[in-house]
Parts: sequence; C-alpha cells; structure tokens
Amino acid sequence: MTGTTIDINSDCGESFGNWKMGADEMVLPRVTTANVACGFHGGDPVTLVRTVEMALENGVEVGAHPGLPDLLGFGRRRMAISPEDAYAYIAYQVGALQGILRARGGTLHHVKPHGSLAMMLMTERDIADAVAAAIVDTCDDPIIYLPGPLAGVAMAEAAAKYGVRTVAEVYPDLSYDDDGGLVIQRQKQHTPVQDVVDQITRFLKDGKVQTLSGKLIDLEAESLCVHGDGPNAAEVIDALRAATEQCGRTIAPLAPTAPAQTVAAD
Repeated sequence: MTGTTIDINSDCGESFGNWKMGADEMVLPRVTTANVACGFHGGDPVTLVRTVEMALENGVEVGAHPGLPDLLGFGRRRMAISPEDAYAYIAYQVGALQGILRARGGTLHHVKPHGSLAMMLMTERDIADAVAAAIVDTCDDPIIYLPGPLAGVAMAEAAAKYGVRTVAEVYPDLSYDDDGGLVIQRQKQHTPVQDVVDQITRFLKDGKVQTLSGKLIDLEAESLCVHGDGPNAAEVIDALRAATEQCGRTIAPLAPTAPAQTVAAD
C-alpha cells in the first residue's frame, strides 16, 4: 500500500435559523475534517460561528462547503449560471468562512462543492475553470475535495491546470451505480451498519467498492465522507472508524501542503 493515513470528513453547519440539519455536536468529535456550509444552501452567520468554534475545539480541520444560492432546495436544484456567477459564488462563500476562521484563530483547510454545484463540476468545464480560479485567488495552499473516481471529471482537470491539489473521496454510507456515480438520498435513511463495514473494508483491502447491482469497481481515495443526518449516524461513524483502524489505517486529517497520496489496497 502507498499510504496508511486516511481522513474522515463530514458536512456540517447546514442548519439555518430554527431549521435543524444534522447533528454536528455528535459528528465533530468523530471526524477529522468538517465541510462547513457557507450560507447559500445552508448555514447562517450564527451557525457558521458556532460550527467553526465546535470544530476547532475538537481539533477538526475546517473546509468550505459552498453551494448554489438555493436555501429552499438545499442547493440540490439545478440552476443555469455563468462562469462569472460561479467565480463570485465561490469567492463570496469561501471569504465568509475565512473571516470567521481568522477571528477564531483557525485557517481554511480545503473547499468541497455541494449538491448541484458539485454535479455541474463533473462535466461543465467553463464552470469548473471559474471555480478553480476562485479557489486559487482566495486560498493559500488550496485543496479541493471531490467524489471519486476523478478520471474525466471537469473539476479535477481544471484543478490540475491551476495547480490545485484534488482529494478524491469514497462514500461508504451511500450506494454507487455501475458508472461510479453516487445514489443520492433526498433524506438520509437508516444505514445498515454491516453494509458500511463491508464496503469500507473492501475498499481499504482491495481498492474496490460494490455497486447496487453487485458489480465491483475500482476506486482510489484519500478521504472517507460520512453523513451525520441519518437516524443511526453515530453508530455508523463509530463502526466505520473501527473498521478503518482494523484495516491498519491511521485516521487523521490530510496535511495541507503534503503531496497527494491515494490510499491503495493492501
């Protein structure tokens, strides 16, 4: 294997006003990296401050989780946007989080696009190019997190053009289709814990994930993404951590300036 350290990340700070999303107080002590919503698809100024404070108290690295300006649709509705829009959306949201981090003595670790914006970045090269430019212009030592596999992904290609490091993710608590795409749940359902353990063990030992049809596909990744909004999220994350450690991996955040290092099978 080429690396023994792996990161666990989760989306946080997505509550808005009186509307509650996820259980950040349960998730943050269990992960190494947080993707914090920046107010467009979820989050608000008070939630951002509280989430950053909670993450830093738990020694968790903080990344920006920017989305489309779509609070009502949680950033999952498709919008027609221009490259100019995309650049401004990223710069605005990343800047907001950076200001809060600076006020609390933290630094920005990475950027991870959310929802429909992330889906657009798979294929729309002009939008991906604008997002990469915004990240370079607003971040020091930028990293962008993207769902793996990254072959042929527009955002990964744009990142390489701008010298931005990309981190591929594996999603052990979601299902994959045969093309390597994720099967998104509109509302996170109860997750069979053994399925998560089997999937992450398979990935760490063999470098493969199993799709809904039973097919095995190759996948390389440096980070595991888990969800804190399911009814048994704590049980799932604890089981995932235990299985990862049983496979001989050290769970730790990725060093911002370290060269990219994908996790290979034993």
